[in-house]
Amino acid sequence: MYLKGSKLSLNKKRHRPNGWVILLLVVGIGVLLYFNLVVMPVMNPPFVPTPTPTRDPLSYIEEADQLALEGKYIQAVEVYQGAINADPTNIQNYLKIARLQIYTNQLTQAQVNAQNAILLDNTSSDAFALLAWAKGFQREYLAAESDAKKAIELDMNSGLAHATYAYILALRVEANVQELDTMDRAIEESRTALALEPNLLEAHWARGYVLEITSNYEEAVRELEAAVALNPNIARVFMALGRNMINTGQLDQAVYQFTKAYSLNPTDPTPNLFISRIYGMLGEWEKGIQYGTAALRDGPSDPTLYANLGTLYFRKGQYNQAVEYLELAVRGGSNQDGVAVEGILLSYEVSVIETYSRYGLALARINRCSEAIAVANALLANVADNENAVYNANEMIKTCEENLLNPPTATPAPTPTNVTGPTPTAQP
Repeated sequence: MYLKGSKLSLNKKRHRPNGWVILLLVVGIGVLLYFNLVVMPVMNPPFVPTPTPTRDPLSYIEEADQLALEGKYIQAVEVYQGAINADPTNIQNYLKIARLQIYTNQLTQAQVNAQNAILLDNTSSDAFALLAWAKGFQREYLAAESDAKKAIELDMNSGLAHATYAYILALRVEANVQELDTMDRAIEESRTALALEPNLLEAHWARGYVLEITSNYEEAVRELEAAVALNPNIARVFMALGRNMINTGQLDQAVYQFTKAYSLNPTDPTPNLFISRIYGMLGEWEKGIQYGTAALRDGPSDPTLYANLGTLYFRKGQYNQAVEYLELAVRGGSNQDGVAVEGILLSYEVSVIETYSRYGLALARINRCSEAIAVANALLANVADNENAVYNANEMIKTCEENLLNPPTATPAPTPTNVTGPTPTAQP
């Protein structure tokens, strides 16, 4: 029985399936399966950085070793740092980078890397030797000596350890902070280093420095030439060689060595300072001033560089220019570029007395006598036991008294014979 007019029916009407819909569904399912099984496993999660290939630590070491072999120490240091970052457990990288940083005067960094090497292996003689050398060059003499002794204790046959100890002992003598036997120990340690490792650069370098301190300049030249033959890429060694050549009268060769040093470390004002002094010794004032000015460009806050230029102008008889530079050296202040300069304190050091003397005499000769008398009084009050200081102070007073009677003309007064140019001295 059926209900009339009802839309309901027990006989369900059948529809034929749509082939295109089925095909699309099959394709869609296939795409989803492919994405899930193939694509998803190689995709990075969202917000996670894409990984980059990691460089083999050995490749850093090989590159850095080659750069060091070519004398490209600054670049080598950077690559060794990459090797350390890639493998911070390799002690050799710390030793290599510390050594190069000592060669290139990066002493604070060298100290840190030597200390890191010790953290990895506190029985490494080389690590303690390099740490000692870095500290010694930074004038931490007692700590440096302790580390050098430790290096020798760990390896009695290490030429590097004995060379380092010898150098530090010589530094103490140069700084006048030695005991009665310090120089004797330096001599003995330098000989031991050479006997143990005759082909070690540091052994010849240390022996040369000890010979320099003991005024055996010709022997020092030979040792430092041997050091250069072993490694011609260290500015400090060329500086030492140049200093000793000055003292053996080889002035042209000394200029060459300082020029070489500057080419290896063109930010250091010291090579040009020494070249400037050599030309001053020869009376070639213009060349001396040229190199002195170049040194000052590299070290505009160093009062000794102003003292050097002031000395050259003083000895040339140009007292106004001399005062300009000597005043900054003595009193300090700011140069024309606004760089602060700290004045040199008056002391019994010969070079300091000479600087104050030239400053006072130059002031007197341009009739700035109130300032000249103040300098004279400072010399008489503070360094009265130095004959040259007393002589020059009295000369200032005498010149100012003469100025009262006869005002100075443009003709420069003669320079007292005991006011000499600075003598180059050994430096670390």
